[in-house]
Amino acid sequence: KTGMPDADTQEKGFVNHMADKEQRAGRSSPAGMQVPEGEKKLHEAVCVLLVELCERFTFFGIVCNMILFCTARLGYPSHQAAMVNMCFVGTSTLTPVLVGWLAEYLVGRTKLVCICMFLHFLGTALLPVVSFPFEDVHIDRRHVLLTLPKREQKIVFYFALLTASLGIGGIRAIVCPLSAYSLEDCGPKELLSFFNWFHWLVNLNSAVVFVSISYIQQSVARNLGFLIPFVSGLMAMITIHMVRGEMIYKPKADSSLLTTFGVIFSALKTCCVRHRYLSTAVPSWLDHAKENHGGHYSETQVEGTKSLARLFPLFTFQILYRTCIMQIPSGYYLQTMNSNLHFGGFVLPVAAMNVISIVPLLILVPILECINSWLLSSKDAGHSPTIYIVVGHLSAALSVMAAGISEIHRKHFPQVEQTLSEELLLVSSMPCFHLAPQYILLGVAEALVTPSCSLLSFWLVPERMRGISMHFLALFNGAGCFMGALIVQTAHAGTQGSWFPHLLHEGKLERFFFFLASLMMVNTLGFWAIAHRYNNLHEDCTNGFRGSLPGEKLLKHAKAIKHYNSVLESSPILSPVEKT
Repeated sequence: KTGMPDADTQEKGFVNHMADKEQRAGRSSPAGMQVPEGEKKLHEAVCVLLVELCERFTFFGIVCNMILFCTARLGYPSHQAAMVNMCFVGTSTLTPVLVGWLAEYLVGRTKLVCICMFLHFLGTALLPVVSFPFEDVHIDRRHVLLTLPKREQKIVFYFALLTASLGIGGIRAIVCPLSAYSLEDCGPKELLSFFNWFHWLVNLNSAVVFVSISYIQQSVARNLGFLIPFVSGLMAMITIHMVRGEMIYKPKADSSLLTTFGVIFSALKTCCVRHRYLSTAVPSWLDHAKENHGGHYSETQVEGTKSLARLFPLFTFQILYRTCIMQIPSGYYLQTMNSNLHFGGFVLPVAAMNVISIVPLLILVPILECINSWLLSSKDAGHSPTIYIVVGHLSAALSVMAAGISEIHRKHFPQVEQTLSEELLLVSSMPCFHLAPQYILLGVAEALVTPSCSLLSFWLVPERMRGISMHFLALFNGAGCFMGALIVQTAHAGTQGSWFPHLLHEGKLERFFFFLASLMMVNTLGFWAIAHRYNNLHEDCTNGFRGSLPGEKLLKHAKAIKHYNSVLESSPILSPVEKT
């Protein structure tokens, strides 16, 4: 009795959604001319991709030399500078989840994107204030040094990072959500291809940023370097303003994070009460949240949460992997900074070594596309790319192990003087290119793991849960960044600075790398043990409950009705009387 109105309401919602979609497709241009749908979609895709690249430009521009700035200008020890960098990356990863929730339930999307653009502008504008020393000011023929005191400088710096990360979160969540790329009707092969090329473009952009901005910040005019994120952020805001009617994507109503957490807490609460007083057998502990088992949530909501809970082991094993990836802007950066950067009379920027980790990804993506076309071409097999994740995790463990070996090798070289950001440092005379293997191995890991995890997170849940699934993947990736900062702080405090020293030649940084490599090896074996759960994409999604949810069935019926109507409209055989 109670199930019929619920299904009726869902059916009306899906029909209204399809009607809105058709109405949007036939929207007129300002001049009253009908815009072809294909041209409109291409225009939207180009605009979204442009803003995505501009946002990444600002993000990598802030990250690429933050450790050098914190140690040389703010006087931070090495471990603290690495922690600041990792926490900023983690915050920028988590803010899209928070901003997406605010846009959906508390603040309107248009209003919130304006607020986030302002925060992004404010943060990128304040960073030059911190970095620019105003040393060349002359008043009445007297040279005057105008600079912020250290305490105020740090306050402005942290405030700028916080506002910039909130702005980045708003752009990623509202202007450039994954749903804006219209991936609903794509199969596993098309999705993996999309994620491969999407990350390929992002990393191509980051390679350009690491080379150009790091050189400007370090060698030409280091105080001008933070102006480039400001200019790039301004370009992104102008782009959003010019095409805001096309770009501010309004997703359809989906399950929310609050609903998902509510199902979990309700199931735990009911499960504890039932276990204490009654013993009722249910297929899954999450079934306790259903209304017919004493909970407060519908069967559709609980079944969607159950599909998401299947992915929690996958998400959990990404935490330590993300910690290893975060060694590029932290531990590996410090190693490179303390190595010989001279190459043919030219001083290489420290962050330019990051390009070595990006090159394997740019090369591997076309190769992986050929492999994927064979791996996912068989409709009967439906192979899952979990083998990519296992090999990628192993590559990350080997990379960190290679970093420990490189650190021992680096200390065997005599020390030389090297100037970085107008600071004279004693560094190892080992050429920085000896560190290339560890960068290459992490680049291979990223090429294999990130697109595959995105595919599994997107495909192995019902369509209405895909946004929530990607949010959870972002939450666990952000947790990996903060886990990295926690491990650095624990290693530094627990060994009195020996495992993560300020001066690398006086400490044992290699022990930190070996410890992290051993943890990552255990993590790899753990994921390999459970990888079989995600092996068959077609069995898990086509024949599983993904197609059994009432909402999914209604959406398929609505699409079938729309296709049938279009056939009737375009059929030359039927007469006008028969069509009506």
